Amino acid sequence: MRLFIDADGCPVVNEAVSTAQRHGVEVILLCDTAHLLQKEGARTITVSKGADSVDFALVNLLQPGDIAVTQDYGLAAMCLARQAVVLNQDGLVYNSSNIGPLLQSRHMAQKIRRSGGRLRGPAKRKPQQTAAFVQTLENLLSQNTSG
Repeated sequence: MRLFIDADGCPVVNEAVSTAQRHGVEVILLCDTAHLLQKEGARTITVSKGADSVDFALVNLLQPGDIAVTQDYGLAAMCLARQAVVLNQDGLVYNSSNIGPLLQSRHMAQKIRRSGGRLRGPAKRKPQQTAAFVQTLENLLSQNTSG
């Protein structure tokens, strides 16, 4: 098992790396050339800048049982298809029950924006969101590295 992080704009990279290190799990950060990122305790793969280039690189590296961290619903769906465990930066674990409605809400938001509508951006990140992420990742790693 490895931990892959869609690192472009991910607010929990440091927490994910330190949590995975405690469990002896390899961490692989993926970013494009616009977001060069190096973290001690993690391997970084930098791909060319382009639409979804990080997403496709990450999916192609995944193996069943790996864990992926992303806030991108489309990437999450592709990771689920590769039999990975997928969670977002707030600790939500994506699964076959919730990914469909999330993709639908993304599609509806895109339609509103394309027609000139405006949507409210995300609220300011709260410490509780990071704590929830760390707890979920800790639980996943404990389940998958025990025994």
